[in-house]
Amino acid sequence: MVQIRRALLSVTDKTGVVEFARSLHQLGVELISTGGTARSIQQAGIPVREVAEVTGFPEMLDGRVKTIHPRVAGGVLAMRRKPEHMAALAEHGIPPIDMVVVNLYQFEKVAGKAGASLEELVENIDIGGPTMIRAAAKNWQDVAVVTSPDDYDAVLKEMVDRDGHLCRPTLWRLMQKAFTTTAAYDRAISNRLAHVTVAQDGAVADGAGDSETLPAVLDIRAPRTLSLRYGENPHQSAALYSNRHGGIAAAEQLQGKELSFNNLVDLDAAWQLIQEFDSPASAVIKHTNPCGCAEAAGLAESYRKAYEADPLSAYGGVLAFNRAVDEETATEITKTFVEAIAAPDYSAAALALFAAKKNLRLLRVLVTAPGEPVVKSITGGYLVQTADIHKLDRANLRVPTKREPTPEEWEALEFAWKVVKHVKSNAIVYARAGQSISAGAGQMSRVDSVKFGAMKAVLPLAGAVLASDAFFPFADGVEEGARHGITAVIQPGGSVRDDEVVAAADRLGLAMVFTGVRHFRH
Repeated sequence: MVQIRRALLSVTDKTGVVEFARSLHQLGVELISTGGTARSIQQAGIPVREVAEVTGFPEMLDGRVKTIHPRVAGGVLAMRRKPEHMAALAEHGIPPIDMVVVNLYQFEKVAGKAGASLEELVENIDIGGPTMIRAAAKNWQDVAVVTSPDDYDAVLKEMVDRDGHLCRPTLWRLMQKAFTTTAAYDRAISNRLAHVTVAQDGAVADGAGDSETLPAVLDIRAPRTLSLRYGENPHQSAALYSNRHGGIAAAEQLQGKELSFNNLVDLDAAWQLIQEFDSPASAVIKHTNPCGCAEAAGLAESYRKAYEADPLSAYGGVLAFNRAVDEETATEITKTFVEAIAAPDYSAAALALFAAKKNLRLLRVLVTAPGEPVVKSITGGYLVQTADIHKLDRANLRVPTKREPTPEEWEALEFAWKVVKHVKSNAIVYARAGQSISAGAGQMSRVDSVKFGAMKAVLPLAGAVLASDAFFPFADGVEEGARHGITAVIQPGGSVRDDEVVAAADRLGLAMVFTGVRHFRH
């Protein structure tokens, strides 16, 4: 254990620091501090020595130099178990420092400001703070390093319980947090300055440093927020890590059993799909594929339409909604077994109904702007791509067939295109306006996806439209869809056999729309 006799306090976030300092003083700890922190402590009537008094050197260079001095660094870095270190301190009259309480300039807050200048960014890069944190963390066996107000209470409680001492496990935990803090700080600086360019004449511009839209170095940092029982299968370990920016990873679980790896994957698939719609909409997901999706004037009606597309697959599925779930919708949901639900909120009446289904997992999800890069791991590395946030603009679409879609077909095609984007490739979706009918997902040939979607259909296919996430390489896919009664097709186009495919559509009386955009989802 380490006895805390002397502490250095220098914080930007002064939350609770005066109370912490008062408690340390009451425990007999000598306090040393800098600048505004020292003034806050002094104004509270708590004895504190200015760092300048310890170093014999004033703060200088507009506060850039405060704690970087041998009389401070030596007191922090001296290893108590080494006689030669302690002799050096004694020779130079340097008192040991047993605790460093430091948090850093709020660079990320400044970096997030619109129009922050380069000078402003640079001046909010802390130098002395990270130096003190790293020094104390390096000497963790002898020095406690406290980097967050969140730790004040626990540290004080242990000191009270242990007569002013802290145990090794606590010192180690604080050290780990310290290096996490400085790593995150440096990462934030590096990531922000990567978007600043400086010309030969010194002109500064805010924008990517090169023509790439993705970073030169992939830098992922997310704290573990949930340990899972297992991964996709029971023999695999798993955990959830969140950047806390919203979405499924940062959702609040309101009730139900603990979330599984597969629950979270399905919930995310459902949540991404439901964000495509502005009208009240519902999605039913099974193994990441939509077995039902619909939009309507009301949420309950959209759920009924989504559910009736494939009631068998909906059993044990995962649901997502783009509106708060109300009592009417909740009543419909409780008629079948559902694993989990994601929604922006729930009415009190809906929560009361769901309370009877104690295992049902309910997530309240913060709606965020789409666009985060998509990261997938492969053996030996990572693949990163920008998010697929493309939206159809009818003005940019092309109709290569003799027949134009009718207004109702246009509505159905645009709806189907939103859904097929979220089906595993090769992907086919049969739909009517506002309602998916069936999906053919993940088949090795596109015509098989058309056949599979038709085979799965519960609702009539006659009069439906067909969406394909990529072009038809042959006319057989369109011909197969026509055999089941479809009237119109939406697809990217771009096949070397487009002329054959269009000719088949004309022969069959189908309207066809080329989007010029593919939506593979592997």
